[in-house]
Amino acid sequence: MVKILWVDDEVELLKPHVLFLEGKGYEVDTCNNGYDAIDMASEGSYDLIILDEMMPGMTGLETLPRIKEARPTTPVIMVTKSEEENIMDKAVGSKIADYLIKPVNPNQVLLSIKKNVHQQQLVTEQTTADYRSEFGRLASSLQMAETFADWCTLYRRLTGWEIELETSSDTSIREVLAYQKSEANQEFSKFVRRNYRDWINRRTDDTPVMSHTLMR
Repeated sequence: MVKILWVDDEVELLKPHVLFLEGKGYEVDTCNNGYDAIDMASEGSYDLIILDEMMPGMTGLETLPRIKEARPTTPVIMVTKSEEENIMDKAVGSKIADYLIKPVNPNQVLLSIKKNVHQQQLVTEQTTADYRSEFGRLASSLQMAETFADWCTLYRRLTGWEIELETSSDTSIREVLAYQKSEANQEFSKFVRRNYRDWINRRTDDTPVMSHTLMR
């Protein structure tokens, strides 16, 4: 379960937001000042921290570096009522993960959490689904490739998916792509053997650039 710390001097007013996130499966701890936030961040293993900027005693911008010292890799979302550009600049310069301006609605907070905690998982799931949808079309293009231009287009599509999936945590889908690319290599080799003599003897619009014609 993803664990969140929400720091706000008016945290009691955010109870509906907290209940909303808990209903989405998150565990949410709260505190109302920067001092407690530093202690809780140091002692607890939080996946994300939501930090109000305008708090009495220690502001969010003053609290942030202390939290970063304790949890340098934990993403921090800063929330503030202020739209002053200098505060935004300081917050962004302090490497916050996101910046939200009050009043925030629960879905806005949820989106920011998903972006900062679940992004890799969501990207992997969507990319995997997209490739599965494309798999049949790629297989069909592989069977129907008749010209050098067809093979160039297929190559670009396959390498495009290779780039898309290289950071995917789904190893099985990468194996499927590797198999499909291997199959394409085998079929392309057969295509070259069938057409090589013609490429040598005569030049057409579909003939690839070859060494004996390159310098003509």
